[in-house]
Amino acid sequence: MFENNQEKTKAILVAADIGEYDMEVSLKELTELTSTAGAEVVAQSVQKRPSYDSGTCIGQGKLEEIREICEKLNPEILIFDHELTATQVRNIEDATGVHTIDRTTLILDIFAQRARTAEGKLQVELAQQRYRLPRLAGMGVSLSRLGGGIGTRGPGETKLETDKRHIRRRISALEEELSEMTKRRSQARARRKKDNVIAAAIVGYTNVGKSTLLNALTDAGVLAENMLFATLDTTARGLELPDGRNVLLIDTVGLIRRLPHHLVEAFKSTLEEASEADIILHIIDSSANDAYEQAEVTRQLLSELGCDGIPVINVLNKTDLAKDIDFENDSKTVKISAKHSQGLDSLLKCICDNLPETSKRMSLLIPFDKSGIINSIRKDGKIFSEEYLENGTKIDALVDIKLISSVLPYKID
Repeated sequence: MFENNQEKTKAILVAADIGEYDMEVSLKELTELTSTAGAEVVAQSVQKRPSYDSGTCIGQGKLEEIREICEKLNPEILIFDHELTATQVRNIEDATGVHTIDRTTLILDIFAQRARTAEGKLQVELAQQRYRLPRLAGMGVSLSRLGGGIGTRGPGETKLETDKRHIRRRISALEEELSEMTKRRSQARARRKKDNVIAAAIVGYTNVGKSTLLNALTDAGVLAENMLFATLDTTARGLELPDGRNVLLIDTVGLIRRLPHHLVEAFKSTLEEASEADIILHIIDSSANDAYEQAEVTRQLLSELGCDGIPVINVLNKTDLAKDIDFENDSKTVKISAKHSQGLDSLLKCICDNLPETSKRMSLLIPFDKSGIINSIRKDGKIFSEEYLENGTKIDALVDIKLISSVLPYKID
């Protein structure tokens, strides 16, 4: 949408404040989104109103004021902090002569820029097509039909109907392709469960440091930049915990206030990694002024995804930049700086302490006539060291939960 050249696209941000949310915070976020998309904000205009105007969102007086600002500043684009109907877009463009988009279109554009994998690109296009379809009717396409009824659904139909049918066909094709990918993702999750692979989902608001944390723990090499939605595609890396258990860390797409419904639906199979995880690492930017509000956005989506009941660790990141933050200070809260690798040992211990116990690290002395126990431990767990003594085999092992009661008689300090 925005040209990637040295001279950035000039944008004016517009909002109607009807008291739905904190306008200052929302406009700050919209400014960051605009910058992420490659444009420069040259002005902002806010109007307090009791409700949105059905024709232009902001009303005629404010629209005339914006037209005058556009004449002075010559912006290439107007960006509204609300979803607009096609009719509203057309009316605003007719009045100002400036290309107009809304917050959702801006976010979709950023996602289109950031998607790298085949699945990510399909998910973004599906969201774009679903958003575009109901808005075609107001876009001023008015070619007359040459006929009606059976046999006229070819060259004689209106361009509007042609576009609608094309988009519907494309949506069906995208849904079919993504359905196959969702099946493969579900099968992979099922295999992990069968193989007793522990999964930890890394979730949180966009730009809180999820990818930086994954890189710090696993050297994953995931792109980590100080911008919104730097990474969209799911990355999974294995990590051995201090107690010997292996965990699969899964980095998920970042969240944002008023994340477009179409995007949530399109990325549902990716976001569902959280609902299938054994534990969730909720990363929070402790240096953000609105850290609590960002955390609440994540909590609400986790609840919608059916994550209630899964252990959640609140990971307060960027503590090197944060002032004192009055957050819950309990056994499921850890303060870290992923960028400087501070507090990571505490985080790993917290993961061990809060994971459902599927195995336990133990020191055992197994009599020689009970060597079959060692084979059972090796099959479903892990043996770190093995030493042959006079009265048996001393092992340091990760023992599967179902074997613990049978090996307790051989436990040593």
